[in-house]
Amino acid sequence: MKIHILGVPMDLGAGRRGVDMGPSAIRIAGLREKLTALGHDVSDEGDITIKAPEQLRIRDQKLKYLPEIVRACTILSHKVSKILAQGGFPLVLGGDHSVAMGTIAGVSAYAREHSQSLGVLWIDAHGDMNTHKTSPSGNIHGMPLAASIGLGAVELRSVGGDFRKADPRLVALVGVRDLDGEERKAMRHQGIHVFTMEEIDKDGMGTVIRRALRKLKGVDLLHVSLDLDAVDPSVAPGVGTPVKGGLNYRESHLLMESIADSGAMTSLEVVEVNPILDKRNQSAEFAVELVQSSFGKKIY
Repeated sequence: MKIHILGVPMDLGAGRRGVDMGPSAIRIAGLREKLTALGHDVSDEGDITIKAPEQLRIRDQKLKYLPEIVRACTILSHKVSKILAQGGFPLVLGGDHSVAMGTIAGVSAYAREHSQSLGVLWIDAHGDMNTHKTSPSGNIHGMPLAASIGLGAVELRSVGGDFRKADPRLVALVGVRDLDGEERKAMRHQGIHVFTMEEIDKDGMGTVIRRALRKLKGVDLLHVSLDLDAVDPSVAPGVGTPVKGGLNYRESHLLMESIADSGAMTSLEVVEVNPILDKRNQSAEFAVELVQSSFGKKIY
């Protein structure tokens, strides 16, 4: 597989600093070398340049740092579309989860141009289904999934083109355990498939990921969005918004191994690694392990 790494060192969408260093931490943990060792052809396209918060001002408390986030995500969307058009695999390193608007927009634009269907597997402790009207913080990293299915501020919905990027009926969330009331309502109304930690506890990860992939079966393109906070903080402490009760070590690997076995994944992003909160790059190293599992490495 021809894998193209793209870094988006942005923490403008988050409520705390540090995830802008995530792409560097993941690279330092040996991402390129370890994927190459699996037999893949890997090239690193570098980072998109992002302005720091100190260079900007917040114009709207309900949509913090909106212009710069939209600019960065728009650039990302074009790069992702180009990689797909060249037959490559986009591997995006965040940054906060707002970068997903750019990744999904790029995949969706490519799918639209080729009359193909797009499914989204969203692995996250949170729903990221807030809008500027429902967000208690105004932090845009809590809004990317809503924007990608056509909800919320027009500036976010229009990243990469004025069309709905993802059909909510072809979206599945795995690992969720921290949802706002308005997010729950929106997910039910939109028909998004939600697989919570409670289901994983009761039925096991193997069963749950099979269910999730079955909901997305038959799509031409499958984008996987991995927020490392889906993993329990005991395994990955260095994340933007840690929530107890997440995926354990083996559940996390089984999830990504199952995705690899499906052969359906056509793009991947890994977000919310925060080295400031980490312990000797433990979380970035684990993120690299999970990427390896998603590209075919097995743990025996």
